[in-house]
Amino acid sequence: MGYGNYSHAAHTALIADRAAKPGSEVFTQTATHPLMNPHGLKVRESRDNADHPNSLGIAFALDVTGSMGDIPQTLARRELPTFMKLLTDCGVADPQLMFMAIGDANSDQASLQVGQFESTAPLMDQWLTWSYLEGGGGGSGEESYELAFYVMAQHTDMDCWVKRKKRGYLFVTGDELPYPAVSRRQVEGLIGEKLDEDIPIEEVIAAAAETCHLFFLIPDAQRRRRCEPRWRELLGDHVICMDSPDDACAVAAGIVALTEKAVPDLDGLARVMSATGMEKQRVNGVLHALDGYAALLDPHAPRRAPPSAAGSAPRSSWWKRLFG
Repeated sequence: MGYGNYSHAAHTALIADRAAKPGSEVFTQTATHPLMNPHGLKVRESRDNADHPNSLGIAFALDVTGSMGDIPQTLARRELPTFMKLLTDCGVADPQLMFMAIGDANSDQASLQVGQFESTAPLMDQWLTWSYLEGGGGGSGEESYELAFYVMAQHTDMDCWVKRKKRGYLFVTGDELPYPAVSRRQVEGLIGEKLDEDIPIEEVIAAAAETCHLFFLIPDAQRRRRCEPRWRELLGDHVICMDSPDDACAVAAGIVALTEKAVPDLDGLARVMSATGMEKQRVNGVLHALDGYAALLDPHAPRRAPPSAAGSAPRSSWWKRLFG
């Protein structure tokens, strides 16, 4: 997958009339779309081709439970073109996007939905809006985020890694804890493959991290307290606490641009964002969210904001082995 060229103008036009529509007219699925049903899932491929000789696989695993439906709606109504434009303006070549939808495998009907890697605006939009925003969740304080890492580790094949040893990206959005392990029972029920035993989340994250940069995006300050410490144990400074869920696309694009060294630092990223017409307050919010991660990439760079209490917690030895 991943053929065809991206047009920001076409993408903007595609979603131009959505702002005034109710959510049910943008996301019309009332159950898992057959093509996003993971049962029998083999491999989702991000491949080089004539249009994209240096493909870069980027996956969004969007929490679609009741408290998190705002981010998919914002992407579909306004922000996905922003993500692609920022990547383009920063000079990130040949991104190919895949969407997953994550719920609670203990209580939801559609706890795992998986799209394909795509390069064109219509196909990106298709997989995003084919997602079923079930709006469930089990109320236990956990959602099945671990399934997203499992899919990336076991069911993706990206030329950026295979041919160039360049890792792709997985952005998981959420406001809850992960379950402690990938359940063999749930994997068999959802995907139809048998595991010998449950897989601890630390192990599935380590497996996914072999080929992907992994990030957990928390939508705002109000929702960080209940889940941030555990995620920092698992992902360290790859946990990004945003000022607003509206910033998800700009934050993700900034992470890719900084990691790929398409921009030298946060100042360079700020210049690109400002040139797109982004308001100063929003630019500052994105930079605030990325400050800790930017410091991880360049420990000598000046910090823009004091680290949070949770962010300054000691890293686990497991995290240090994985991310440094």
